[in-house]
Amino acid sequence: MKLVTIIDTDICNITSVVNTFERIGCDIKISNSKEDILSAEILVLPGVGSYEHGMSALKKFDLIDAIRDRVIKDKIPILGICLGMQLLAESSAEHGNHIGLGIIPGKVAKLESTDPGYRVPNMGWCDVIPDKESIMFPANVENETYYHVHSYYFECASASDVAAHISFNGKDIPVAVEKENVIGMQFHPEKSQDKGLNLLTRIIRNF
Repeated sequence: MKLVTIIDTDICNITSVVNTFERIGCDIKISNSKEDILSAEILVLPGVGSYEHGMSALKKFDLIDAIRDRVIKDKIPILGICLGMQLLAESSAEHGNHIGLGIIPGKVAKLESTDPGYRVPNMGWCDVIPDKESIMFPANVENETYYHVHSYYFECASASDVAAHISFNGKDIPVAVEKENVIGMQFHPEKSQDKGLNLLTRIIRNF
């Protein structure tokens, strides 16, 4: 396994994410250092909370340009988890309008529900349905359920960037993105038991 650099924005507890990557045999570096980002082989951007706080934390540690340079220019792999996936977008409408990393074209929009059976935030296990064959969801892998907690979702500008979706209130909601060296998942692999471990193992081995 390659060295995985997990970006610590200091706005959430990343212990479970770190433990999960260690369980699948990865060497781990936890950092919010610009220098470490610029020398990373693989980046993982986890996060929970608001979009504004997530971007503010990246700005605080002077990581925005470093992440963009490594991912867009140098083409190193990055995996965004939950809020970390949303931060890959160009913007978010969460409590105002906020500029994101702009690594995958698209915006973050609020989940809407007109059916009492679909509550916001969407919390719990959801069937994740692949939209294309990808590193995350190769053809030989069956549909799986993963654990979600979110009130917003990533609306990709191009449908080709959507790797998988869930059905929510009669609408297909993207919950995974994959474009070249960039992967993101709205759900929590670290809370999805063996399914999450298998998914992360597949990603790291193919990055």
